[in-house]
Amino acid sequence: MPVQRLKEFLDREGVKYVSILHSTAYTAQEVAQSAHIPGDEMAKCVMIKVDGKMAMAVLPASYQVDFGLLREAIGADHVTLAREREFADLFPQCELGAMPPFGNLYGMPVYVAQKLTEDDAIAFNAGTHRELIRLPFSEFSRLVAPTVVKFSVHE
Repeated sequence: MPVQRLKEFLDREGVKYVSILHSTAYTAQEVAQSAHIPGDEMAKCVMIKVDGKMAMAVLPASYQVDFGLLREAIGADHVTLAREREFADLFPQCELGAMPPFGNLYGMPVYVAQKLTEDDAIAFNAGTHRELIRLPFSEFSRLVAPTVVKFSVHE
């Protein structure tokens, strides 16, 4: 989902958001620093496979996925990190590693770390390594309807 398409979707849904341009950054923590966003508010997307099916795990930039916690929380048999070659074609208009956390628009489940619900806002890559979107977490939750579970641990 390129930036313009994401913005059009948010506009259609009546979401108030802020678009922030920043210097090129590749990790979620670099993006947070570059855009002056708290690390706990900046979300990163980690592509995972749940019992062999692609899914998206969304967690704060300064956290990492605890695969055991996630597996137990969602009642899966297997949860593993997806390889880039397994999901690169799923997001053809996004820069690799800059996918927005709208897996639902790509037909995949979205698991959000409980920690992200503690802030009023969420910020995330908008499909590029140079722009992010910040919006109320309540709006993100309304649009994505993610499964919120405790699966992240501080790095």
